[in-house]
Amino acid sequence: MTGVPASAAGGSSPAGAAGKAGAVGSSKAGGAKAGGAKVAASKASGTESDGPDGAKPARGGKIAAAAVNQASVWNIANLLTMLRLVLVPAFVALMLADGGYDPAWRSLAWAAFAIAMITDLFDGHLARTYNLVTDFGKIADPIADKAIMGAALICLSALGDLPWWVTGVILGRELGVTLLRFIVIRYGVIPASRGGKLKTLTQGVAVGMYILALTGWLATLRWWVMAAAVVLTVVTGLDYVRQAIVLRRQGIAERKAALEETEA
Repeated sequence: MTGVPASAAGGSSPAGAAGKAGAVGSSKAGGAKAGGAKVAASKASGTESDGPDGAKPARGGKIAAAAVNQASVWNIANLLTMLRLVLVPAFVALMLADGGYDPAWRSLAWAAFAIAMITDLFDGHLARTYNLVTDFGKIADPIADKAIMGAALICLSALGDLPWWVTGVILGRELGVTLLRFIVIRYGVIPASRGGKLKTLTQGVAVGMYILALTGWLATLRWWVMAAAVVLTVVTGLDYVRQAIVLRRQGIAERKAALEETEA
């Protein structure tokens, strides 16, 4: 009688079955170990995500990233800006103490104003140099600058030391330029010019001299410094208006050209 091989009849030998079973089991075991290693590694690194292994996204990574972003606001540049904001009410209180004409209180007010102006020179430089620019700083920094300068000018005019028209020209220019920046921001950003920086420095020196109770030739000198500050304020303000007009025209022309190119 001729026997039919087990492999041809669709069966398998015990040895072959055992070999296949062992291979399958080894493969599953290896896969399970590899999967477990991947999940463990992903959990340890905080980058676990949904996938074939059924791993769930870890929340620790997101929470840590949010904490870093939140902590980045508390950098040295922003702390200097916050200091200037705190100095504004302190300056006003010192400036108006004892009727606003006491030389000692005026000296303390000058010290607060000087600290605010000095920190203004450093916070922007630190933010750009060490990559500490934040949304808070972009908003708070110009507010702090205008707040301390506006408080000083208004106090001086209220005390009769500075004509109101000078305060009106300087504050009107600052508010106007700020509004102008927002209007043309869709077309681009108006960069700070050297004239604008010189204007800020001259304004700071002039206002500081008016805060102090100066007499004699120093009182005459501060009048000329303030006159120079007013001239620079007007000239740089007109230059910003010119830049805004040019920037708007360029932006409109570029948009029109891009639209025509798209239609073509």
